[in-house]
Amino acid sequence: MQLTGDQHLLKNLNRMAIVRQLSAHPGQSRAVLAEALMLTKSTVSGLVRELIDEGWLLEREVVATGELGRRPTPLFIHQGRLVLLGAEIGVDGVHAIATSLTGDILARLRSPLDASRDARRAMAQLARLLLQLHARLDGATQRVVGIGVGLPGGVDEASGHLFFAPNLGWRDLPAAQLLAGHLRGSALQAAPLYLQNEADVAVIGELEFAAERRPDPLVYLSLGLGVGAGVVVEDRLLTGARGMAGEVGHTTLQIDGPACSCGRLGCAEALIGFRAMLDPGAASAGLAEVRRRLADAPADAEAAIARAGRYLGMLLGNLSAAYDPGSIVLGGPAVELGAPLLRPAFQMLERHAGAAGLQPPLVTVSRFGADAVAVGAAALARYRLTRPLIAASRLAAAA
Repeated sequence: MQLTGDQHLLKNLNRMAIVRQLSAHPGQSRAVLAEALMLTKSTVSGLVRELIDEGWLLEREVVATGELGRRPTPLFIHQGRLVLLGAEIGVDGVHAIATSLTGDILARLRSPLDASRDARRAMAQLARLLLQLHARLDGATQRVVGIGVGLPGGVDEASGHLFFAPNLGWRDLPAAQLLAGHLRGSALQAAPLYLQNEADVAVIGELEFAAERRPDPLVYLSLGLGVGAGVVVEDRLLTGARGMAGEVGHTTLQIDGPACSCGRLGCAEALIGFRAMLDPGAASAGLAEVRRRLADAPADAEAAIARAGRYLGMLLGNLSAAYDPGSIVLGGPAVELGAPLLRPAFQMLERHAGAAGLQPPLVTVSRFGADAVAVGAAALARYRLTRPLIAASRLAAAA
C-alpha cells in the first residue's frame, strides 16, 4: 500500500514521538510506550522494529529475577550509531563537535578564523572542519543524521541566509548555500543542514539536552563580545518575522550612550559586552584581554566589569518584563568572569523586580560552558528531525 503525504507525516510523528518519549524516559517497554503515547501495541511494535534497524533505538536483555512470566524488554536511545554534528562560527574561530542523539560529546575540533575573517573562506573552513570531524567517526557503524550551525547574527533558518553579523562585518550571506556547496560530493552531502543564530541554537541545547526540563518560557542570554538571546515558548523557538528575534544586544539601555558595532548608540552590547570592560583604544576585545586588564589594572577593570554587570541586571529585568520567563540561562565567555560580573547583575535584577513587588526569575548558568553553542547546534538538528509537525508547519508558513 502506498502512503499519502498525510500518512507519511502521521507515521513520522509516531516514530519521533517514540524517540522523544525514550529520550525523556529511557527503559520503557513497548507496552508502556503504547499506553503513554495512546497508540496500539502493534503500531508501536512495528515502529520500534524500524527504529532499531535504523539505529535510533536499542533493546537490552532483561536481567533474570527468578520470577515467573516473560518480563518486558526495556528500550533505550542508541548512543553509538546515529550522530549529530554541531558547529559554531564566532569571532574567535570555528568550533565543531560530534554528539550522540542525547547530547554526549563524541569528538570536537577547533580552528581559528583566517586573519581576513572573509565570510566565504570561513564557510569553506567550516566544511573542512566538519569533514575532519566526520573522519574521526567509525564509518562502518556510525552515521551522521543532521548538521546544525550557530552563527553570530540574524538568520532566516528556512533559507539559511545570514542577514548581519556585526562583530564579523558580514552582511547578506547565503550561508547554507555556501556550506552545502562545499560539502557537495562528500560523505556529508546527504546530511540535512540547519543554520540559526548562536543564542537560538544555545537555547535549543538547553531544551533538548538538559538533564531536566526547564520552566517555560525559556530564555538563553549569550554574553561575550556581543550580546544576544534565544527564546523558547511552549517548545517552539521564537525567531520573529525575519529571523531577528532575540537581538537584545541591540536594544537601547542608555540614550546617547557609547557607540555599538551596529552603528547605533547606547545598545546593550556596547554597555555589557567585552568592549565595555576594556579601554576604548583596545586593539581587540575578548575574555583574554579582559583578564589581562584585570592583572594590569585591577581597580579599573573591576569597576568596568561591575558597571557592565549592573547593565546586565537591567537587561535581565527588561527580559523578565518582556517575556515573563520561567527561567533564564546565562552562557557565553563573559560568564567565566563569575561573581565580579554576575553579583552586581543579580543585585540589580532583584532591585528591578522588588520595586514592582515581583519575584525575580530563576537565573542559572549553562551547564555546557564553552560548548553551549556547538552543542546547541547539534541539538537544533535533533530538534528539527524529531519534531516533524513543527517542521511541517514551518514549511507551510514559508510556502
